[in-house]
Amino acid sequence: MSTYKSFKNLDKKYRRRENDWRLFLRLVPYARHTRGLLVLTVLLLVPIAVANAVQPLLIGQAISLIRKEPSTYEFLRTRSLLQGLNILEVLLLITVSVQLLFTGVQGYLVQKVGQQITAAIRQDLFHHVTSLAVRFFDRTPVGKLITRLTSDVEVLGDVFSTGAIGIISDLFSMLVIVGFMFSIQWELALMLLLMLLPVTGLIVYFQQQYRKANYKSREELSILNSQLQENIVGINIVQLFRREKFNAELFRATNKRYIQQVDQTIFYDSSVSATLEWIALIAIAGVLWVGGFLLLQKQLTFGILSTFVLYAQRLFDPLRQFAEKFTTIQAGFTAIERVNDILDEPIEISDSSNPRFSIFDSRLGYIDELPRLEETDSQPDNPNSQIPNPTSELGEISFEHVWFAYKDDDYVIKDLDFTIHPGEKVALVGPTGAGKSSIIRLLCRLYEPSKGRILVDGIDIRDLPQAELRRYMGVILQEGFLFAGDVKSNITLGDSYFLEEIEQAAEKTNIAQFIAQLPQGYDTQLRERGTNLSSGQKQLLAFARAAIRNPQILVLDEATASLDVGTEALVQKALNELLVGRTAIIIAHRLSTIRNVDRIFVLKQGELIEQGSHEQLLQQGGLYATLHQLQMLSKNV
Repeated sequence: MSTYKSFKNLDKKYRRRENDWRLFLRLVPYARHTRGLLVLTVLLLVPIAVANAVQPLLIGQAISLIRKEPSTYEFLRTRSLLQGLNILEVLLLITVSVQLLFTGVQGYLVQKVGQQITAAIRQDLFHHVTSLAVRFFDRTPVGKLITRLTSDVEVLGDVFSTGAIGIISDLFSMLVIVGFMFSIQWELALMLLLMLLPVTGLIVYFQQQYRKANYKSREELSILNSQLQENIVGINIVQLFRREKFNAELFRATNKRYIQQVDQTIFYDSSVSATLEWIALIAIAGVLWVGGFLLLQKQLTFGILSTFVLYAQRLFDPLRQFAEKFTTIQAGFTAIERVNDILDEPIEISDSSNPRFSIFDSRLGYIDELPRLEETDSQPDNPNSQIPNPTSELGEISFEHVWFAYKDDDYVIKDLDFTIHPGEKVALVGPTGAGKSSIIRLLCRLYEPSKGRILVDGIDIRDLPQAELRRYMGVILQEGFLFAGDVKSNITLGDSYFLEEIEQAAEKTNIAQFIAQLPQGYDTQLRERGTNLSSGQKQLLAFARAAIRNPQILVLDEATASLDVGTEALVQKALNELLVGRTAIIIAHRLSTIRNVDRIFVLKQGELIEQGSHEQLLQQGGLYATLHQLQMLSKNV
């Protein structure tokens, strides 16, 4: 669906969204962790609001004292003019000092609360995103996720800090000012209060329009970030196929739509500010007009009139700040909606509430009838260190009438039913789109079967903890992904291993010599995605990752495709040793590399149409024989 079509349905979608109160309640659990700071921040509102409200009163009293008006307080009338003014100056200085000091402290606490809330939300969102099934990432652009994990989450902290607490502060300040005004002159106070009603309705309208415009602008920003991320990741293709101008034009069009939506938010935000400025001026004029009439009737003094002029100004200052903070809250609600879309995304693949561990009984010590082995000081603090060598009695894989579709009923795997025996080496072959990689993804439980079930050593993989299942299997993909960090961390991937174990894994896979040639050996820093290594070198590290974990089942998805002939021969020797005693599933397009496997599964459009050894399949003269013949012909050309 195009961006414009999606925007046509945006208002309907917007009306179906949770109301603001429920959205706000989604943040309350995060605020509970900072309840002490929140309480202190709210308590500071009292001295700040009182100090702010007392200042116009003190100035009005100074004028009344100078003019010797009857509205002057008794304790000032009994003193000389100089003494009275000195008292008022000291009181004014105290109120200003209290206001500045407590406002500064409150501002610091508010920002601290906001940052703590932001950090907690970001942590939960990251954990949730990394727990989602791969299917979610298939349909969600990376740029959109980054926008929600960064800028959207950053806005959420302001909802509590600058927004919610600020609005409470402004409302409390307005209530204190209104209370002081009614205690002094109820007629002028009532007039100013009545002027707030229509302006409040106008502000609410502008804020609603701002909310809609802000949601659209955030959506456009997500699209913008997605295009930016896509072009950076695919910069090689962009430049090789001279797509710079074309992609720049696409980016320009998206950027233009984003600016248009941002302009809408600016318009409604500015409308609020302009409205309040005009109303504030009208309020002051109204005070002067009504106050002047009361002054002529001798029902009001110059001191009280001056106090109300200042109150009229200060009454609309909190309202102006309230409107600005309300804008922040509206932007925050937009961010909450967008973040909730991610947090409400169901985790399709999760561990069973009653997981079974019998698959690992002989390997990890999970035996219900026997106590777990006690750790001693001589044993390394490493769960993998207790894993013995693979045994041919484990590693059975069964697919029982498995069907799978990435979308709806468009099945890419159709009624697969086979068993791979412990220690057996099986190759998956077939044309592109036959479903080879999908079988691996299902086995690793990156996706769930649409129908049927998958068993490992007689246990449905849905009854096994995902972490243990994936520790039980070693997967080497066609392209090894490396993280920014040193060589060691890219082999261990966060698990606890001694350096001797890392070196041993490197020796087993014949890559120790390659690592020794790096500038700092195992401590050599790798750039993001390992761009300072060749494709072959990255793949070599992937082999070491698998070797150090000593898996019972080994999965190779075109694992040697990135290696040159010399390196492939070196790795193949190590691979042969690594395969001993392990069940193996090998995906290979070069049929010459799978001659010696126990069985070959031939797939076509998600169905298993042939199986057997290399010689048996050649004798059958089916699809495998055809593929083999085509490869031999292309090799001889």
